Amino acid sequence: MREYVKLTERDNVAVVTQDKAKGTEIMPGLKLLDDIPQAHKFALVDIPKDGEIIRYGVVLGYALDAIKRGSWINEHMLRLPTSPSVDNMPWGININKNLPEAPRKTFMGYKNPEGFYAGTRNILGIQTTVQCVQGVLNVAVEKIKREILPKYPNVDDVVAINHAYGCGVAINAPLAEIPIRALQNITKHPNFGGVLMVVSLGCEKLTVEKLIGPENNTPENVIVLQDCKGFDAMINAILSMAEKKLKILNARKREELPLSDLLVGMQCGGSDAFSGVSANPSAGYAADMLVQAGATVMFSEVTEVRDGVNFIAERCVSEEVRDKLANEMRWYDNYLAEGQVDRSANPAPGNKKGGLSNIVEKAMGSIAKSGTSPIVEVLSPAERPTKHGMIYAATPASDMVCGPCQLASGIGLQVFMTGRGTPYGLAAAPVIKVCSRNEMKDQWFDVIDISAGAVVTGEKTIQEVGTELFNFILDVASGVKKPYTEQYGLHNFLCIFNPAPIT
Repeated sequence: MREYVKLTERDNVAVVTQDKAKGTEIMPGLKLLDDIPQAHKFALVDIPKDGEIIRYGVVLGYALDAIKRGSWINEHMLRLPTSPSVDNMPWGININKNLPEAPRKTFMGYKNPEGFYAGTRNILGIQTTVQCVQGVLNVAVEKIKREILPKYPNVDDVVAINHAYGCGVAINAPLAEIPIRALQNITKHPNFGGVLMVVSLGCEKLTVEKLIGPENNTPENVIVLQDCKGFDAMINAILSMAEKKLKILNARKREELPLSDLLVGMQCGGSDAFSGVSANPSAGYAADMLVQAGATVMFSEVTEVRDGVNFIAERCVSEEVRDKLANEMRWYDNYLAEGQVDRSANPAPGNKKGGLSNIVEKAMGSIAKSGTSPIVEVLSPAERPTKHGMIYAATPASDMVCGPCQLASGIGLQVFMTGRGTPYGLAAAPVIKVCSRNEMKDQWFDVIDISAGAVVTGEKTIQEVGTELFNFILDVASGVKKPYTEQYGLHNFLCIFNPAPIT
């Protein structure tokens, strides 16, 4: 088992694969001057004050004080560099057409009545216009699952699309288009099979017409709680409509579909310094295989790519795609500035405990989950794709906000990489968990689906773990396997991105 990982020839730091004690001869002629925690960096050379600290072949930051060879390097020792400019970024100069051959080209999915991306699950999604209806709807959903769903064996689940939007908001503010678009697009999610069911209160600002259009605002699709006489009437109305919708969904059948019908989301959370060594590159290899076979893959999280945006631009297939990427970065830069913060507000304390010194280091590892495929499209938050291939979907980095944005874009499933561990999950689409180190898999053996830790130790290659993940993705998409999050029902509340004013 190797004791440290150095990523590029240019790097002047490396990370240890296990906790290492002061005095350990980590390589011939180099003894550690400090105790080094797992995944943390040590200096390979003497670094002067203001000298560059380099990992991934890029400058992570500048030394606040002189650092001796063999010393521990942590987040308190670096000065953050300036963000790369998004003006006139070179595009199309790193277009990789030699992607790894996918061993499978089809999956068993549910044809989307609207066309384009298919479903991976058969779910009754009950939409809501406002958070006020959540209490009633949750009671109803429990009764539906207990009393009605067992009669319809071809339906996987009943999911309440609860959220905190809908009223007490500036509904016509320019930025309100983001949460409204997200909720509108979630109603069209391919896992819901084109079946509409909405529970409304009756006085909210996000009206039924605004959510699903006036043509769909019919008694067959919509229940208004304020029109019901008492609690029992509310519950009975929801149960009666749900049964009619379940009968429709029960007729859906899986069929063999080309991978061009599959949309996969890539996200990471609870990252560590191994995420960019093992889990994310393995996911990137799987993503390249998916794209090679015709599938579409999206990755996100603006602050977690911002410091590597120039590398993404190099993979953009056109000037138009590059310009959309630049505009999304500018918008987010301004959004953070208005809040009197910048990208240094990310990473989290757990990321730092896992060896990530700053957002530059986190970004370099985060981008790895996108593989090497050409970037064919850039989306604003919660937009739906129009292309096939690798897509960058601009979203906040928060797991709880990124996930719903990707759902709104129509992902059939999500692959979620973690180093520190998180039980995050989505109710409307399966979430596969991939960890960066074997200790995480040992700790959460029944939460993590795949460990990429053997890449860190040198016992497996990125290609081997990436291929394993590729096959698991297709098995999950086909309903052959369920990831742990789905088995246990680990579902987070839908935190819809709303940068608009709350009144």
